[in-house]
Amino acid sequence: MTSPARDRYSAVAIVLHWLIAAAIVFQVIIAWRMGGGRTPEGFALVQLHKSVGITVLLLSLLRLAWRLTHKPPALPAEMAGWEKLLAKVAHIGLYVIMIGLPITGWIMVSASRIQVPTLLYGAIPWPHVPGIAHLAAPAKSAWHGFAEESHEILAWATYILVALHVAGALKHQLFSKDEPILAHMAPGTKPGAWFDPRVIVIAVAALGVIGAGYAVRPAPPASKPLPPPPPVVEEAPAEVAAAPTAETPSTTTEPAPATAEPASTEPSVWKVASGSTLSFATSWSGSSIEGRFNRWTADILFGPEALDRSKVSVSIDLASAVSGDQQRDESMQGEDWFDTAKHAKATFTATRFEKTGDNRYVAHGQLSLRGVTKPVRLPFTLKIEGDKARVSGVTTLDRTAFGVGQGEWTSTDQIPAQVKVSINLTATRK
Repeated sequence: MTSPARDRYSAVAIVLHWLIAAAIVFQVIIAWRMGGGRTPEGFALVQLHKSVGITVLLLSLLRLAWRLTHKPPALPAEMAGWEKLLAKVAHIGLYVIMIGLPITGWIMVSASRIQVPTLLYGAIPWPHVPGIAHLAAPAKSAWHGFAEESHEILAWATYILVALHVAGALKHQLFSKDEPILAHMAPGTKPGAWFDPRVIVIAVAALGVIGAGYAVRPAPPASKPLPPPPPVVEEAPAEVAAAPTAETPSTTTEPAPATAEPASTEPSVWKVASGSTLSFATSWSGSSIEGRFNRWTADILFGPEALDRSKVSVSIDLASAVSGDQQRDESMQGEDWFDTAKHAKATFTATRFEKTGDNRYVAHGQLSLRGVTKPVRLPFTLKIEGDKARVSGVTTLDRTAFGVGQGEWTSTDQIPAQVKVSINLTATRK
């Protein structure tokens, strides 16, 4: 049921109007500062831009619903017909912008090659547009192109319509004493008064919002402490699981060195134990990024005295990469980085080993990543105590040689080409 016409908007309409106006001005400033999101600060600003955009969408839908159920005040009878028509066109255009801009931005995010989750203000999950995120690549690309172009057109329309809207309000306030337009949204404002207190408050508030847009510094993504790696479930060796029998002596004698020696000249099969890690480290615009792969397996056949018969094969689930920031982790799975939809795993196979010092070795192998295979040299230290081995190794990879980092990320000005890869594992002899 609609309410009767009044000489001003309702309190709800007034609050929504000024909230949306402030958010739009803030959005414009943030958009100017984002720089494509290529730096950690730019990435954080993009996430804030998305959050404010969804806020504008929700507030605008509420404002439209309120407008449809609550009759606004009539325009002054003294206004010329063309001014009334222009005012109505501008109002309709502003609603199209307030709703269309966030929706096209939402579609762009949903159809992006890199599926970065949207967390409103870093805390509230917001879904992708239903049905778009899981489309085939050509359809997603078409949606993204349509949304991107529409978003840009609406952005330019925003500058024009907001300028016209503000200019119209100021014209009626400063030069038309008999047309109290601004008083509809700022009750008590006296038309024709250049220094009306409400006009001054509005001007100061606008400057404050602009200043806030330039001053806000959302926290860039950072490597938060990672949780412990997932445990590895190991089967108990048969000789441990078997129950002792009456014939089994309570104590066993130490095996003679002569019987242990043949085993030392043969490579042993080793099983990776819980707590082992496969990690990586790089930087983004000077900010350190550390992460690891949570899911990987290793088939190890190795003996210090049988290097010529030793072999190691490692399979890495690329989608398990974590770096302490969910949005960044999701982006690593996209086409620009690991492209896990097409290349789910990376493999490293080494069949040649050399000893370089006490407990020091080098594994020479082949790494296959994103469909590219390159030779890799992995220096490592090895310490064996009984049936337990500890391995620690570090190498450096050129991500660009494997195509990790496509498009604008092929450049190494923000993220260097060299990535440090570390492995620390404990293994038990099977």
